[in-house]
Amino acid sequence: MNAPSPKTVALARAPSAWQRFRHSDFAYSFKRTPTAVVSALMLLVLVLAAVLAPWLAPQNPFDPAALDLLNSRLPPAWLDGGQMKFLLGTDDQGRDLLSVMMYGLRISLTVSFCATLLSLVIGVTLGLVSGYAGGRVDNLIMRLADMQLSFPTILVALLIDGLSRALLPHALHEQLALVVVIFAIGISTWVQYARTVRGATLVEKSKDYVHAAKLIGMGPLRILFRHVLPNVLGPVMVIATLSLGLGVLTEATLSFLGLGVPPTSPSLGTLIRVGNEVLFSGEWWVTVMPGLCLVLLVLAINLLGDWLRDVFNPKLK
Repeated sequence: MNAPSPKTVALARAPSAWQRFRHSDFAYSFKRTPTAVVSALMLLVLVLAAVLAPWLAPQNPFDPAALDLLNSRLPPAWLDGGQMKFLLGTDDQGRDLLSVMMYGLRISLTVSFCATLLSLVIGVTLGLVSGYAGGRVDNLIMRLADMQLSFPTILVALLIDGLSRALLPHALHEQLALVVVIFAIGISTWVQYARTVRGATLVEKSKDYVHAAKLIGMGPLRILFRHVLPNVLGPVMVIATLSLGLGVLTEATLSFLGLGVPPTSPSLGTLIRVGNEVLFSGEWWVTVMPGLCLVLLVLAINLLGDWLRDVFNPKLK
C-alpha cells in the first residue's frame, strides 16, 4: 500500500475555518472582553425572542379571539392583582405585554436592519466613487453630504415620512408604512459611510496593487468592488453596528410621535407611546417594560459597536 504524499498529509492536518476563527485575534479579544461577551449574549437573547416570537410568545397579540377585555390593564405578576400567565402585565386591550414586546422587537429589528443595509449600500457606493474618481464627482457627492449633515437625522426622516403622507393616498400609505420608515431612516444615515469610505479609498487608490490592476487593464468598477472594497470594510462594519442602534432609536422616535409603523403592527416605539397615555394613571408597566427592552437592545448594540471599534483600530491595540 502506497504511503500518502506529504501534500495529502498537510491537507488532512489543515485546521478548519472554525478552528482558525477560534484561534484568531478577533476571537481572543472577544473572549478576553467581558463587556463584549455580556452584550453579545444580551443581544442574542433579544434577537432570538424576536425571531421565535410566534413559537415562544405566550399569546398571539394580533388574534382577537385570544384577547379578553376583562384582562386589560393587569399589573405584572409580582404585584397585587397580577396573574402568572401575564408575567409583565397587560395593556388596555388585554394583550399580554411580554408577547406584544416580542412581536414589537421583530418590527424594530427588521426596520433597523433593513434601513442600515440600505444606508450602507448607498454610502459605501458613493464613498468608493467619490474617493476613486475625485474632481467634480468628489466635490458634488461631498457637498451633498455636507448639506445633509446640516440637518438632524430625525428631521430628515420626518421630512421624508411627511412627504410620503402628503403624496400617497391614505390607504396606500398604510400598506407601505413599513417601507417608508425603512427608506426614511436609510436615506438619512448614508453620510457617515460615504465620508469614511471616501477617506479610506483615497489612501488605498495610491497603493501598488491598484496601480498594478490599472496596468493590466482592469476596469474601475472591478478595481473598486473587488480590490478596494475588502480593504475598507473594517470601519464600515463598526459604523454599521452602531447604526443598528441608531436605527432602532430613530424608528422608536418616529413611532412615538405617531409617524412610524401603523398601530396594527406596533413596534417598541408605538408601545411606549400607547403606554405614555396611561402612565400617570398608575399603569406604569405599559410604558416602562417596552422602554426597558428598548434600552437593553440599544445598549447591547452600542457596547458591541464600541468593542468592534477598538478591535479594528490598530492604534488602540
